Amino acid sequence: MNFQTSAGTAPDEGRRLRREAVVIRFAGDSGDGIQAAGSQFGIEAALAGNDLSTYPDYPSEIRAPAGTTYGVSSFQIQIASQEIHTPGDKLDCLVAFNPAALKVHLGDLKPGGVLIVDAGAFKAAGLKKAGYEHDPLSEDHADELADYRLLNVDISTLTRETVSAIPDIDVSSKKDALKARNMWVLGLVLWLYGREKGATLEWINKKFGTKPIVRAVNSAAIEAGYAFGATALLPSGLEPVTIEPAKAAPGLYRTATGAETTAYGLAAGALKQGLLPVYCSYPITPATTMLHTLARLGEEAGIRTFQAEDEIAAICAAIGASYAGGLGMTGTSGPGMALKSEGFGLAVAAELPLVIVNVQRGGPSTGLPTKVEQSDLLQAVAGRHGDAPMPVIAMRSPSEGFDIAVEAARIAVKYMTPVIVLSDGYIANAAEPWKIPSLTDLPDRRLQRGDAHGIQPFARDPDTLARPWIVPGMAGGVHRLGGLERQDGSGEVSYDAKNHERMTELRMRKIDGIAEDIPLQEVELGAETGDIAVLGWGSTYGAITDAVEKLVAEGLSVSHIHLRYIHPFPRNLPELLKGFKKVIVPELNTGQLTMLLRAKTLLPVEAVTKVAGRPFQIGEVETAIRAALSEMSS
Repeated sequence: MNFQTSAGTAPDEGRRLRREAVVIRFAGDSGDGIQAAGSQFGIEAALAGNDLSTYPDYPSEIRAPAGTTYGVSSFQIQIASQEIHTPGDKLDCLVAFNPAALKVHLGDLKPGGVLIVDAGAFKAAGLKKAGYEHDPLSEDHADELADYRLLNVDISTLTRETVSAIPDIDVSSKKDALKARNMWVLGLVLWLYGREKGATLEWINKKFGTKPIVRAVNSAAIEAGYAFGATALLPSGLEPVTIEPAKAAPGLYRTATGAETTAYGLAAGALKQGLLPVYCSYPITPATTMLHTLARLGEEAGIRTFQAEDEIAAICAAIGASYAGGLGMTGTSGPGMALKSEGFGLAVAAELPLVIVNVQRGGPSTGLPTKVEQSDLLQAVAGRHGDAPMPVIAMRSPSEGFDIAVEAARIAVKYMTPVIVLSDGYIANAAEPWKIPSLTDLPDRRLQRGDAHGIQPFARDPDTLARPWIVPGMAGGVHRLGGLERQDGSGEVSYDAKNHERMTELRMRKIDGIAEDIPLQEVELGAETGDIAVLGWGSTYGAITDAVEKLVAEGLSVSHIHLRYIHPFPRNLPELLKGFKKVIVPELNTGQLTMLLRAKTLLPVEAVTKVAGRPFQIGEVETAIRAALSEMSS
């Protein structure tokens, strides 16, 4: 099907088609404002009561080559009238701002899907940069897009005309009119899918409050795009759609990214223990948003932030904050983790509480800074010199970042140990509705510090094996602390072989003992025994959930288990896995969790791997499960 705006019927606002869910992707050059348009669409959908899940995807270069396939930025969003767990697999609607965006993303559009293109951008130069030998929008090649509902609009010209009609705008601003194409398109898409535009207009007023011309241009563009949808003769077959609100538990919600919820959780986890949160970090993609979020909260919220000159300075400053009695925290990504690793060893040796958030990205080295991977797992569990055990926990979704960060702070202080929290670029950048927690509902674990007279700095709690936290200024608390091995009890420097062996064993037993203090592993979905368990961790949660849910509905014996605690594992994990004939592990690396599971449980678990810089799709996990079932029956 190929529809043109010149031959159609006027849309009937009262006859919108009802859909349970739609998947939309905006795509264009990095400078086209794709992320802003997608984010604002998500906010309008959230205010309409839809559940949503987003997937921003953009090049790592600050200014990628314009017009080329390498420079394409995209923002995918699924909105729904029921609970969803992913931004969706195939697209119901693709918005292509230029030929390169069309070339990169057309293959993800469903047959019959809505294809909105800016015909004004399909010029000879742009087509050549994108690698087209001809114009796919031309009548001579109409068959190439015949499978889609094409809305071929010269958005560039319409945006220029909109801006030209604004009085009191100077000529230079009119030349920059194309910068508002994203708002024009956003207006059209908001209308097509029955969402309002009020929050976006408020956002424009606030963002460009001191730039009245920019504010006027963007406001006019979104109004014009919205009006175009409402009044133009859209082609028959391109009906406007509406999505009913989703049911949700009562509470106050906001749309939040994983980086934001994690930052809030870090602050709350420290404050509920009566500790000063001190976040020390060096900017690195995709972890920097946590630093920005905590800095905005600032000292008025009782939070200290420090932007260090490099990763090593950041970890050392965080350790110093914990030594001084605050809760030191830091965030980074793979290369930064490598640089901080000597500092991790110092924190393990000194037995100081510390929280480290690793927002994983594609590696090794600089790798794929803006793409997702789960390939730092082994680094988190074992990537240090010496025997330096540390707890490792992982969040599964953007909204879970808060709870995981609070839990990390609890473990760090209770066991006097650094804790690694694993996130990834997908979780950190993606957004979903987040029920804002009440701090009064969190347990108050306020520490009481008193006199240190008679307390040995490395005497241990018999239950947790944690040493006492003696901070500068405590009466009678003078002691020595550093990286050299310490005498058990007194903490004095010791080179005694037997003492080193004992201290190494104590540090390992302390971390292993955390398994007694964390929840037993449960089955997320499906029966507790059966043919196949799909075991996941981190951001694979959504794709596994939806795939297993579909197969369970078909009556297949499949269950979903998702790990939050990776080191140590929940103590019942081996027995739980033995209840299944086969265990498969989808992960965005070459099988790192699979390796750990085999070593710890001696079970023949099987890896399902992907290292393409993109998250698993539901269909990919479903295919892997069906293949495993088929293999079992053959």
